[in-house]
Amino acid sequence: MYLRGFEELFSNVITRWNFFNARLLRKAEATEDLLTSLVNKGFTDNSAGKAPIRTFLHNNQVDLPTLPLVESLCEALDEQGIMYCQWKGHSKRDRWVRGEGDIDLLVHRADVERFTSILCEHGFKHALPPAERQIPGVLSYYGFDANTNLLIYIHVHYQLVIGHYLTMNYRLPIERPFLESTVSGTPFPTPSPEFELIVFVLRMVLGYSLLASSLRKRVAWSPAAQNELDYLGARASVIKICDILKQQLPFIEASFFATCMQSLRPDWSKWARLKVRRNLLRKLKAEARRPQFSDFAWRQACRVIGRIRQNMAGPGSRNRLASGGKIIALVGGDGSGKSTVVGELCDWLSLKFSTMKVHLGKPPHSSFTLAVAVARRASLLFCRLFLRSSTHGLTDRDGSEFPGYLLLLRSVCIARDRYRLYVKARRFATNGGLVICDRYPTPQIKSMDGPNISRLVGPAQRNRLTNFLLRAETSYYQHIMPPDLLILLKVDPEIAVQRKTDEAADYVRARSLEVWELDLSETRAHIVDASRPKLDVLSELRSLVWCEL
Repeated sequence: MYLRGFEELFSNVITRWNFFNARLLRKAEATEDLLTSLVNKGFTDNSAGKAPIRTFLHNNQVDLPTLPLVESLCEALDEQGIMYCQWKGHSKRDRWVRGEGDIDLLVHRADVERFTSILCEHGFKHALPPAERQIPGVLSYYGFDANTNLLIYIHVHYQLVIGHYLTMNYRLPIERPFLESTVSGTPFPTPSPEFELIVFVLRMVLGYSLLASSLRKRVAWSPAAQNELDYLGARASVIKICDILKQQLPFIEASFFATCMQSLRPDWSKWARLKVRRNLLRKLKAEARRPQFSDFAWRQACRVIGRIRQNMAGPGSRNRLASGGKIIALVGGDGSGKSTVVGELCDWLSLKFSTMKVHLGKPPHSSFTLAVAVARRASLLFCRLFLRSSTHGLTDRDGSEFPGYLLLLRSVCIARDRYRLYVKARRFATNGGLVICDRYPTPQIKSMDGPNISRLVGPAQRNRLTNFLLRAETSYYQHIMPPDLLILLKVDPEIAVQRKTDEAADYVRARSLEVWELDLSETRAHIVDASRPKLDVLSELRSLVWCEL
């Protein structure tokens, strides 16, 4: 059998570092003949104690510090003797040190319960991707590193699955020997270079796409992929690769694997790559979750569903917490920085999770609410022009001024708008999303976001119509249940006046004073001192929110 492909297995890599002359390579009748030829030329297996086939040093890599949360997790996993490794991506450590990308861990199935327990002890939360993208044996966990304010994404694999990222249709049943080959790394154990190279090449070949190549998307022959290929190729042993393929993946011949590896080089044509991919799909047919055509159809369906969801639901297309969502409400007086921290928290959480930001103090107005507001303004204008009064001119028997039925009706309409927005937020949270509320109807705070009719209309001014409006407003607020997490931002009234310069000082001082003197000791509210610098307040809020999720 001709082994031209296998002869070229490392030819480009070796030539690049001038380890030997390409003319010394020749066709061989068997794999053993080729290996013997390489050994005779001085390129032997590392385990034989002779000169290594390839050496590659990352002289340009920076020694980045390990995040405290990741370091603590690694220590706990090692202490418990968990059998696991970072099966890919460990050469891109700089990405997840910055909070980008994910950490892909392969974990032995016998250690699932202990591994999950350790994750929970370190504050990691189980998150679910959209239903059409959930893959058996692959789970997602997020942790919060309070020292750096970064979210850490761990992609846990209990099965070694590869393929298109939407479906991961092919499983390589080599988890046990893969894990047994691991060597110590920083910070996670890593598989042997031979296992990692085999999986990397198969992943890249399955990622071939004529459309992606035409659109110049990231492809297997991109500079980043080439660097990783060179890095792994320099550390791997030819003999060990042949042994692994023969023992663990016998349906993938060494010569075919050499062809797959060579097809990753930029000088190959698109059609040749597609041919190699088609042959690999045939060899992996028995390991597929779905038939090839069904997998293709499901990928297109996932794209369509994802695009529709994104257009209709916006942020709802991201991950959702497996334990359920929450409504997180931030309340406080003017000048406490509510809007600022709500925006920051929403931006922080929306990077990874389905997040919604709502303003229950100023809910979107319905058409009926707008009509009532227009009618009230017209009524006030009529009073000023024809009755020479700033009010409707209605007074009670004792001389007290009646606010007017349009103002009472407007209060009912605002209560209805808040109720409708609350229903939308509650449904979103019940389905696993996170809702960040700027202000929230709280019974203890009378001057903001609560019922108004009982304060505006005294007992002597009430009649059947006012009582009806009062009952309607009260009913709406009774249906707005307390949030899952209530955070009270307290700030000294004088500091609030200094911050809120666009409104009257007395108005700001009065609203802030009510919150400042508020006693919520009998409630589950968390009180945060908002007088401190913004970064300190945000750091405390992030830690508080993450612990309560």
